[in-house]
Amino acid sequence: MVESESGLQKLRKSARAAIARWFEEPISAALVAIGFNANAATIAGFLLAVFAAGFAAVGQFLIAGLVSIPAALFDMIDGAIARRTGKVSDKGALLDSTFDRLSEAALLLGLLIYYSSTETFRQDAIILAFVAFVGSIMVSYIRARAEGLGYKGTSGFLTRPERVVIMTVALIIGQPIWGLWILAVGTPLSAFYRFWAEWRNAK
Repeated sequence: MVESESGLQKLRKSARAAIARWFEEPISAALVAIGFNANAATIAGFLLAVFAAGFAAVGQFLIAGLVSIPAALFDMIDGAIARRTGKVSDKGALLDSTFDRLSEAALLLGLLIYYSSTETFRQDAIILAFVAFVGSIMVSYIRARAEGLGYKGTSGFLTRPERVVIMTVALIIGQPIWGLWILAVGTPLSAFYRFWAEWRNAK
């Protein structure tokens, strides 16, 4: 069965094209000019995400959110750098996907550590962080499994870019619990929606 694009997917594609034009291309060109390669950008994004997680773990949410911005930028432009330098490879794609998951896990772990401490203990936040992590992983896993079966696997909402924006904004405004609530509710729903869409398309 041929998968058709939903309105949400078309909107996401249009937004992605605009971001590529106004941000990815000029930033990737500048980084390539100073000798950056795609793998270096991927690793830099991951290290910045770990730093953000460290600040989140000690309750420095504003700094964590601000550090998350360049981390997201590096994560966004590594593919553009690979295309610009003509070095798109399966190894690079594997590295990018792996570190994307680790970056997301690191930030949620940082928040889990913060809400697990004696002074700031919140059982609800711990549960939300765990559910958000599982939901996020399942959204990505279902796509990977669907692609392995020959389907697109792009249905749904709260994909990684949206999740990054939500948590970054929540950290900057000092309300990470709001971001955890959105992800804990939204990512399982998105995973289920994506699973159901691919289930209907599967032979």
